[in-house]
Amino acid sequence: MIFIELDEIEYRINQLKKELIQIAEITGLNSRETIYCSQKLDQLITIHQKSSYKENRNMLLNGNKAV
Repeated sequence: MIFIELDEIEYRINQLKKELIQIAEITGLNSRETIYCSQKLDQLITIHQKSSYKENRNMLLNGNKAV
């Protein structure tokens, strides 16, 4: 179950990266749009890191078996 969530988060992170580059090229690095998109990307990366940590911790606690 957590693998699906991580896959979805990774997909969205990659989409936001592409979107961020496009927005920055059009509006500039310091535009509100670029900063907003960058903040959304930061939030998703943080969620991904926390989820990955929990997944890895669970795997270690369960003898390296996927749960």
